[in-house]
Amino acid sequence: MSRELNKVALFGGVYSNYHSLVAVVEDAQRRGCDAMYCLGDIGAFGPHPDRVFPVLVDNAIATVQGNYDHSIGNRRDDCACGYTDPRDNHFARLSYAYTFERTADRWKDWMRDLPPEIRIEVGGRRVLLCHGSPRRTNEFLWQSTTPDPFIDRLFRDHSADAIACTHSGLHWQQQVQGGLLVNVGVIGRPENDGTTAVGYMILETDRDAPSGLRAQYVPVTYDYQTLAAEMRAEGLPEEFVATIETGWWTSCLEILPVKERLCGRF
Repeated sequence: MSRELNKVALFGGVYSNYHSLVAVVEDAQRRGCDAMYCLGDIGAFGPHPDRVFPVLVDNAIATVQGNYDHSIGNRRDDCACGYTDPRDNHFARLSYAYTFERTADRWKDWMRDLPPEIRIEVGGRRVLLCHGSPRRTNEFLWQSTTPDPFIDRLFRDHSADAIACTHSGLHWQQQVQGGLLVNVGVIGRPENDGTTAVGYMILETDRDAPSGLRAQYVPVTYDYQTLAAEMRAEGLPEEFVATIETGWWTSCLEILPVKERLCGRF
C-alpha cells in the first residue's frame, strides 16, 4: 500500500549540479516532505554528470524523463531542447557533447527507461508531473506568454487538479479555474536574478486554496564556488561558469520572451 502524501518536494533541471542536488535533498528532508520528485533534465551545463545519479537513487527520488534524458538515454545526436536560435544551439551542442561523453552506459540506460510523466495524489488531489508540458516534453511554458485559457485546457485534456513542470528554468505558478499550474524552476543554475541560490517547490495540502493545494518556492544556497572551479577544470564554457558565479544567464538567452529577458542583465 502506498503511503499518503500531503507535502512533496518538486525540482527540475539538475544539469549535473550534484552540489545543489545534495543541498536541495537535505533541505526537503529538514522540512519534512513526504517524498521528492525530479522533473527531468538530469545532465547538461555542469561537470561530472555521473555524480548526480546515486543521489537520486539512494534517496528514492522518482524521476520524470526530460528531453535531455530521453536524448542521452536513446543515444541521440542532440538534446532536443527546443531552441531555435543559433547562439542557443551552439551552447546546447557543447553541453550535450560533454555530458554524453561522460555519462556511463548504465546511467544512459537508466534515463532511457524513465517515464515521460508521473501521476501522484497529494492530499487526495490529482497531480501530474511532467517536464516541459503535458503536451510535449520540450515545450516551454513561460509566465508572460502562457494564457489562462490555454492552462485551463491543459487541465481539461489531462485530467489533473495540479500540473507541475520545469524546462524553462524560471519558476512561476498560476491558479486557474481548472487547477494549479506550477513551474518548479531548476536547481542546476540560478534563475537569472543576480543571486547564486537555486530553488525548488514544495507542494502541500491546503484546504483553503481553490485547488486544495499550495505551492511554495524555496531558495537554497549551496557551494557554488566549488562547482565553478570544477567546471573550469573540466573545460566547460566560461559563459556557463559566469552564470554560476554571478547569478545572471549568459547563454541560452535567446529563447526567453521579452518580459523574462528584460529581467536579466544580458
